[in-house]
Amino acid sequence: MFKRILIANRGEIAVRVIRACRELGIESVAIYSDVDRAALHVREADYAVGVGPAPAAESYLNTPRIIEAAKKAGADAVHPGYGFFSENAGFARAVADAGLVFIGPSPEAIQAMGDKVESRKLMSAAGVPVVPGSPDTLSGEDEVRSYAKKIGYPVMVKAAAGGGGKGLRLVENDADLASAMRSVGGEAKSSFGDARLYVEKALSRPRHIEFQVFGDHAGNTVHVFDRECSIQRRHQKVVEESPSPFLTPEMRRAMGEVAIRAARAVGYFSAGTIEFLVDADRNFYFLEMNTRIQVEHPITELVTGVDLVKAQIEVAAGGRLPFRQEELAQRGWAVECRIYAEDPAAGFVPAPGRIDALRLPTGPGVRNDIGVYAGAEVPVYYDPIISKLAVWGRDRTEAIDRMRRALSEFVIAGDLTTNLDFHRWLMNHPRFLGGDYDTNFVAQEYRPVANGAAPDGEWTAALLAAAAAAAQHLNNHRAARAGVPRVSAARSSGSAWKTLGRLDVLRR
Repeated sequence: MFKRILIANRGEIAVRVIRACRELGIESVAIYSDVDRAALHVREADYAVGVGPAPAAESYLNTPRIIEAAKKAGADAVHPGYGFFSENAGFARAVADAGLVFIGPSPEAIQAMGDKVESRKLMSAAGVPVVPGSPDTLSGEDEVRSYAKKIGYPVMVKAAAGGGGKGLRLVENDADLASAMRSVGGEAKSSFGDARLYVEKALSRPRHIEFQVFGDHAGNTVHVFDRECSIQRRHQKVVEESPSPFLTPEMRRAMGEVAIRAARAVGYFSAGTIEFLVDADRNFYFLEMNTRIQVEHPITELVTGVDLVKAQIEVAAGGRLPFRQEELAQRGWAVECRIYAEDPAAGFVPAPGRIDALRLPTGPGVRNDIGVYAGAEVPVYYDPIISKLAVWGRDRTEAIDRMRRALSEFVIAGDLTTNLDFHRWLMNHPRFLGGDYDTNFVAQEYRPVANGAAPDGEWTAALLAAAAAAAQHLNNHRAARAGVPRVSAARSSGSAWKTLGRLDVLRR
C-alpha cells in the first residue's frame, strides 16, 4: 500500500480522496493555487504544496509543477480526482515517467476512449451499439452539412475530443448548422486543444443512463450498476439518482453486460463509467466512456455499500478487486443534487463569491460531500461546485422525501447565488416525481420567475446575525486572553441564535 498520495485536484473531490486516504492509513498531500491557500482541501490534508497562480493553466493544469510538488512532498502516487488532468493521457504518462503511480487507468485506455470518434469505432468493433453518426471526423461546412442531411435533422454536432457537456450543440435545421459548427469548434479548441468535429443523430426524448464499471490488473471486470443522469442544464448533469426509474430488470442486466464488454475492449482497470443514451423505445446506445471517478459516484456508494475511491487506491497499489459481480447489489434508492454557485434565473451562469454563513443538512440517510466552509470563497477561476448533497432511502419515494427535507435545512448565505431553489422546485415537480423526464426536461419545464421560490430572507438574515454574534464572541475571547479590553457589540432586540431556533420550528 502507498505511504503518501498527492491529490492533483481541489474542492470537494480532493476532500473526498483525503478521507479515503485517512481511512486507509495513507498520508495525503494537497496542492493549491494562490487563491486556494485557505481552501478546505488544504486544511484537511496532511501536507500541502503551492503550485502557482490562480489560472488553472498555471497551477492545476501545470504538469511540471504538480510532478515537482509530488516529489517534494515524498508522495509515491497521484490521484487526479475528476476534471483537470483526470482524463489526460499525457499527464498519466508523466506521472509514471516520474516514478509515481497514477491512480486511474492506463494512458492507453485514456487515450483510446478520450477520442470520441475513435472510441465509437472501437465500441462498434466490440459489438457495442453506438448512436448513428459519421464514421469519422468531418472537415469543412459542406462535408458536415452533407452528412447531416444524409442522416436527417435534428443532429448533434460534437467535438471529437469533447466531454463533460462541452463541445456539443443540438442542430434542428440546416440554417443553424454553420453557427453551431463555429461554436463547437471554438469551444473544443479552447477546452481540449482539438477542433475536430463529427455528427450524431439526435435521439427522440433521450435519457442519459450510465453504468459504473471497475477493473483490476488481473483482468477482473465488474459493473457496479446504473445511475440516471438525465436532469441536465447546458448538457451538464445537475441531479442524479440510482437506480434509474426508467430501466426494467432485463434492460439493467443487458446494459450491465454491454458495459463490461466495453471496458474489457480497452483492457480497462480502475473506476470508469460507460455512458449510454436511451431513446423513448428503450433502445440504448454507447455515448462515451469517462475514464475516471465520476462526480456522482456517491449515489452508487450509497446503494451498493462499495467505497469506490478506496477501491481505486487498492487496485492502483496492485490489489485485486475487493468484490465480485455476484456480491454486488442495489439496495434502496439514492438521489444526488449538485449544489453550485450559479444563477438559474440567468441561464445557470456561474455566480461565485464569499460564503458568509453556512448551515448544512444532517440526519438519517444524508451525505454531504462539500469543499467549502463559512468564510470560504468560491473562486471565479474554477468550476463553481459547492457541495454534492446525496441521500438514501428504502425506496424512491423516501429518498425524494429525504432530499426535500435536506434541501429545506440547507442554507448558504453570502455575496453569491446558488441553485438551491432550483433543486427545491425540482423535488416537487410532478414529472420528476413520476420519473417521467429526459435530457430536455429542464429546458422544457423550468421557468425561474414563475416557479423559483423566493429566498427566505428572514431565515438568512437570522443565520448571518448568528454567525456575526459567534464571530464577535470568538474575537472577544481571543482579546480577553491577550489582555485587550473586549469590544461590545450593539445590543439587539434578542438572541440571533434563539431567533434561528424559532424560525426552524416555524418552517416545519
